[in-house]
Formats: sequence, structure tokens, C-alpha cells
Amino acid sequence: MAKSKNNAKKLSYISVPSQIINSISSSSLQSLIDSPKKSSKTTIFTRKSTLWFLALFLVGFFGMFKFGFNPDTPFPQKPCSTTLQKFSISNHHSFSKLGFGSVLLQKERKTSLKNDHNDEFLQHGSEFLVSHVQLQAKGSSEFWKKPNGLGYKPCLSFSNDYRRQSERVLKDRRKYLMVVVSGGMNQQRNQIVDAVVIARILGAALVVPVLQVNVIWGDESEFGDIFDLEHFKRVLANDVRVVSALPSTHIMTRPVEGRPPLHATPSWIRARYLRRLNREGVLLLRGLDSRLSKDLPSDLQKLRCKVAFNALRFAEPIEELGNKIADRMKSKGPYLALHLRMEKDVWVRTGCLPGLTPEYDEVINNERIQRPELLTARSNMTYHQRKMAGLCPLNVMEVMRLLKALGAPKDARIYWAGGKPLGGKEALLPLIQEFPNFYNKEDLALPGELQPFVRKASLMAAIDYIVSEKSDVFMPSHGGNMGRAIQV
Repeated sequence: MAKSKNNAKKLSYISVPSQIINSISSSSLQSLIDSPKKSSKTTIFTRKSTLWFLALFLVGFFGMFKFGFNPDTPFPQKPCSTTLQKFSISNHHSFSKLGFGSVLLQKERKTSLKNDHNDEFLQHGSEFLVSHVQLQAKGSSEFWKKPNGLGYKPCLSFSNDYRRQSERVLKDRRKYLMVVVSGGMNQQRNQIVDAVVIARILGAALVVPVLQVNVIWGDESEFGDIFDLEHFKRVLANDVRVVSALPSTHIMTRPVEGRPPLHATPSWIRARYLRRLNREGVLLLRGLDSRLSKDLPSDLQKLRCKVAFNALRFAEPIEELGNKIADRMKSKGPYLALHLRMEKDVWVRTGCLPGLTPEYDEVINNERIQRPELLTARSNMTYHQRKMAGLCPLNVMEVMRLLKALGAPKDARIYWAGGKPLGGKEALLPLIQEFPNFYNKEDLALPGELQPFVRKASLMAAIDYIVSEKSDVFMPSHGGNMGRAIQV
């Protein structure tokens, strides 16, 4: 049914609390009263509406006296409180009429509100700053907190079968294993570990491994220059017989040469080499990197750990200097060891770009074209595909952002390990500017201390290894051999 025109013109009213009416600006009401009349029809409407508004306003106004409403704020901060602040009821009465007085009251109220809000902001702001400082301090302490070891401890107790076999292995004088290890110091270290385990699998004596001259650094260091040879022999005396050279009975023997496949199992090694080794007496293996399976029987896995963390101790001069530098870092509190892989050969080998400038990217691309044998990464992937797959080392900006995201405090003491980065120390400026307590072995060594090692890349890497191992927090920029060894 259609609505009548008279009904359409009627107004509906809602009963509103006096507090809300009071919050409406009186000047707004005045503007409604003084609005121009558009027509004779609207005049009647305006007069009626004005009378209604005035009636409602007077009801609300007198209601304030009855309930003790506080005009100091639009809504009382404490609804249950009737205590008046700033203005008394009599003052409010003298300024509550329409017109100039209400404008003054509004300005006074705005000023008082602003002051109150400023006081409240300062109070809450100071509380926020205190809590922020406390959170920073807590975050800083959390950053240096040691991870929960869950009660795990080193366990090198070998089985009875392993001990019984040791007597037979140590008495054998007919079989000898020779190995040639390659790569950098940490890569050589891993291959030496596997060489000891392979010698145990075959029941052969291990000739001290030969360190191949590195094609990149040209380091001619021998086993005894980097590691404590006598300690190595002594720790492994009940596991594998280690000799410095082939005995005279085997010098003229033509060795059996081999190169195991990736992740070879103990059974594969025995099936492939044991019969020929028994016949010839000498087995020569090259390039053992990742050739031995990581999934070994318990006793062999314990032997691997024993070699890596007990037998392979660095030579005394390296240990002495490494410990001194670590103590200098420790002298002023905890420190973070950052293994940066930003050397020229790393960018070439990984198939990635340093992200410094287009000129440096061009240098890396040209080197990769001229020496394709250095590229060890998957050649069927572009740089962007490697980057998206997480196969590239972090550049300096990415390392800086990661440290900040992990909560490293700005005053954190950082020891950076690694060779000279492409672009020199200037390439590290974003890190140095964000974390000014930034040092390497050259910064911490006294004059002349590094001189015996300066042209020996493997020995310099060994010093970095010691200082990094003694750090409170360790972070590598790329998942290399040193990173994996220290994180174990």
C-alpha cells in the first residue's frame, strides 16, 4: 500500500542521552537556527525543527546539572567518577549559552584536551621508550644466547667388534693406502677424514696424505705445515696405522689407482679395491671430496668424528696465533664470527655475480668464459636461476640485512673470516657502517705476527677456523665446508 504524502513529511525522533547532545557543537546548532529560509513550506518545517532542537538542548542542558556531567572531555575518562575537573558547574553555566560564550568554552576545552593529550603522550611515549630499550636489551641477550644442547654429548665408545678388528688392522704390514687431497684447507680437511675411514674399511695403513698444490692460491703447504702430525698419529693409534712414507718393501710397487664414485658405500669400496689391494699392496686414490657415503655404520661414523674433531689439530704456531686473536676478540665481550665467501674465485666457481657494479660483473663473466673448468656449479642454470634457488653466496647487502633481521645489536663485535673480497675492503662498507666493530685477523694481529703465514692461504684459513670455532655466534654467507664443520 502506498504511503500518504503527509506521512512522508513527518519526522522521526530518537531519544538521545544528554551527554551526546552536549558533545554537539553549539555553533552547529546556531547555524541550523540561522540557516536561510528557502521557501514558505520549509519555513514552517524549520521553525518546528528549531523548537524541537531547542527543547532537546534544554532538556540535555538541565540534565547536566542533575547528573553532574563534566564538560572537560567529550566523554568522561572514568564513567563511574563524578569528580569535576578544570571547570566547575557554575563556570560551565555562565558559558553554556548559545553564542560567543560557547565558542570560548569550546576553545578552552580544546586547549585543555590538547594539554592532557600531550601529557598523556609524553607519559606513554616515555613508557614506550623504556619498554623499547628493555626489548632491545632482551633481544641483544637473546642474540648471544647459546642454543639448547638437549643433553647431547660426544660419544666415541666403539663396539666390541670394532675393537677386536682393530688388533688385526694394526698388525697388517702388507696393505697401504695413499691419497692425494685437493681444494682449500677445509676441503682438504674433509678428504683427510674420509681417507682415514677408507683405510679402516680396507684394513690398510694410511700414508700421510699428500696435499695437492691449489691451482687458485698456489699454496704449497704440506700436511705437517697445517696439522700436528704427531698428534694425528697418536690419537688414531688404536684405529688406523699412520705412516709418514711407504716402507722400502713397497717403494717400487706400482700402485692401483682409483677414484670412487660419489657417496660410495663401505661394501662398494671393499668389492672394488680389496682384492687388488691384497695383490698389489698399494692403492692410490685421488679427489676424495664427497666420495664416501655420509650414511655409515655407527662405528665408522664415530671414527669420522674422531678424526675431524680430535685427531686433526692444527700445528702449534697456528693454534697459538689463532687462540691469541680469539682472546683479543673475547676481551670485550661476546663476538660473532662471520665467514664471508666473496672472493673472486668463489663468484667464478659458483656461477653467481657479486652485485657490486656492472664492471665487476663483467670481470667475473670474462673469467668464467676464459676458465670454464673453474665452474663447479650446475652449468645448465642461469645466474638468476641459481640466485632464486639459494645457490649463490650472500652479497654484502644481504648479509647486513640478515644480521639486522636476526637481532644483532649495532655494537656487536664481528670477526669476519675469509679471503680478500672482490672489490677490496670498500666492498664491505655497508656492513662496516652498520656494525662498526668489524675486524679480521689483519686488524687484530700485532706487527709481524702474520708474517710467517701471509703467503700460505691454507694456514690463514686455519687461523680463521680457530677464531670462528671459539666465537659465541657463527654465521656463514655460503654453505661451504668450513661452515658445515663449525656448525656440527
